[in-house]
Amino acid sequence: MDNFIDERDDKLLEADKYTFFVLKRIMHGECTLLLSDHERMILCFTGQPFPVWIWTPDDATEDELEQAYQLAKEKGLLDGKHTFNIKYDLATYFIERAAKEGNKMAISVNMFAYDCPEPIKPDRISEGEIYCCQKEDTEELVEFMDLFHKEVGIDQQDAEGYRRDAEQFIDTGMMYFWKDAQGNHVASCKYAPTGDMASINLVYTREEFRRKSYAANLVYQVTVIAKEAGYLPMLYTNADYVASNACYEKIGYVLRGKLCTIG
Repeated sequence: MDNFIDERDDKLLEADKYTFFVLKRIMHGECTLLLSDHERMILCFTGQPFPVWIWTPDDATEDELEQAYQLAKEKGLLDGKHTFNIKYDLATYFIERAAKEGNKMAISVNMFAYDCPEPIKPDRISEGEIYCCQKEDTEELVEFMDLFHKEVGIDQQDAEGYRRDAEQFIDTGMMYFWKDAQGNHVASCKYAPTGDMASINLVYTREEFRRKSYAANLVYQVTVIAKEAGYLPMLYTNADYVASNACYEKIGYVLRGKLCTIG
C-alpha cells in the first residue's frame, strides 16, 4: 500500500462519485493516514473526531474484505474510538469479523446520497430571505455548528475547532443563513465544491423556528446558487430521517447511493 494517491484513485471513485464524494475531497488534503493500492482499496483518515473512510469496489472478494479489516486493525483503528464510513458489504464483514474476536461493532448511521439535477421551488414559501454569512457572524455560526453536530451526534469539536472552520466557511462566500422577517438567523446551509459537484451541508434550523419550511427554502436557494455556479449539487442524509429526506426529494433531490457509518 502506498501512502499517497494520484489520478488512478480519482478514477476509481468515479463509479462511486456520490457515496464517496467526501472521500474524493478529503484525500487531496491533509490526512493523518492515507493508504492506497490504486486498484482495489483506499483508506483515508483526516483525524479525530472525523470518521475513517475505506473504499472498496462493489465486487470485493472475501480476501479483500479481510485485508481491509486487518489493515484497520494494524493501524490501531479498531480501538473503539474510531468510526468508519464504508459500503454495506464491508460493514457486514467488519461486524461479523469483530464478533469472532469478542468485539462488538454496529451500524450507527445509515446514509443516503442524493443529487439535484433540477431544483424545484418549495410548495411553501417562507417569510424572510437568504443571507450570506459575514465575518461579524462568526460567533453565531459557531453556535449553529455546535447545535448541529450535537443533534446529529458526529464530528463534534470544541469551540475553537468550530471557530476555525466557521472562519474558513465564511471566507469562501458559500455559507448562508436564512433571515426571518424579524431579522433572526433561523437556519444554516452551505455548499462546498469538489470538481464538478458541490456538497450541500450544515443544514440546521434552530429548534424554536422549526416547522416553518425555513430549511427547505434555504436549501433550495443554496442549491440554485451552486447549480448556477456550474456545479451539480449533492448531499448526504441520515436514511432514518424520513421527514427530512422527503423534504429534499420535494425540492428536486434524487437518491443515487447508500452508505453507512459503523463503530
